[in-house]
Amino acid sequence: MPVATYCLVAVDCPDPAALAGFYAALLGGEIKQDGEDWYDLYVPGGHRIAFQRAEGHQPPQWPRADDSQQLHLDFHVTDMAAAESQALSLGAMPLDLDDQDGQRGFRVYADPAGHPFCLCRA
Repeated sequence: MPVATYCLVAVDCPDPAALAGFYAALLGGEIKQDGEDWYDLYVPGGHRIAFQRAEGHQPPQWPRADDSQQLHLDFHVTDMAAAESQALSLGAMPLDLDDQDGQRGFRVYADPAGHPFCLCRA
């Protein structure tokens, strides 16, 4: 029997309002502010992502896993080209776009605070 239930993913960043806005534009949903340093994004489907101010935040170095704090988010998309265009227009940065002509099924980006995320073919 589990001793805990999933609540949210909290993402450290230098500007939680801006990063919550980026993900709201990418995923949809509603942003709720809980103090100056914490924003929650309630995305369609009932999931929640929180954004917490972290002074001195340094983005992870993809794909290193040494001293670089590492997490990444995966998002299913039905149209990779359209999703990529939208993500880039919102401020995402490409990290690894070589999906081997569609065989690999995902592409890697960084959000405006430098956190990696993947767009994955649904």
